[in-house]
Amino acid sequence: MFTGIVTAIGTIAQAEQQGDLRLVITCPWDPAGIAIGASIACGGVCLTVVDRGGVAGDAWFAVDLSAETVSRTAPGMWTQGRRLNLEPSLRVGDELGGHIVSGHVDATGQVIAAEPVGGSTVLTLRAPADLAPFIAPKGSICVDGVSLTVNAVTDLPDGAADFTLNIIPHTGEVTTLGPLAAGDTVNLEIDTVARYLRRLELLRR
Repeated sequence: MFTGIVTAIGTIAQAEQQGDLRLVITCPWDPAGIAIGASIACGGVCLTVVDRGGVAGDAWFAVDLSAETVSRTAPGMWTQGRRLNLEPSLRVGDELGGHIVSGHVDATGQVIAAEPVGGSTVLTLRAPADLAPFIAPKGSICVDGVSLTVNAVTDLPDGAADFTLNIIPHTGEVTTLGPLAAGDTVNLEIDTVARYLRRLELLRR
């Protein structure tokens, strides 16, 4: 489990197809604190550490991505040089600064607009029709691994929905959300409670 509070930005140093896709991700952590088998949210995706090394402040860790994971996440995000939001798994007693996040992507969304308002940026994202009913004003959503609060939701005729998020300067600086622009694709994870409501709705059909 995670909280959607990013602790570092990593960079994909290597991406090699070895049956599954093997990534080597560099980060400013201490490798001594990265355990083999540990879960790390990378761009909002829960991945398992299979190797690690480097030195304190300049570490790296390796993860394997199945074809299923690649197919369900934002196109092109697992390429060399790509920057990823990183968060180690939640430990008992840690502060829950965001909301409960599982690291399981529900769908991808598209950035429709990124507009400066005051010192912040208002992002408008489009969610697909099957996810739209579970996004609510003032509800929580995880975007590329970042816990955010939905400002407003506009339902569209085809069942999709546009929703807005306010990205304060600090969030823009310490995550990969700051450079987002219209046309970009992001990973979306709905709130855990909404996930179960979605399942109940499917069972009632």
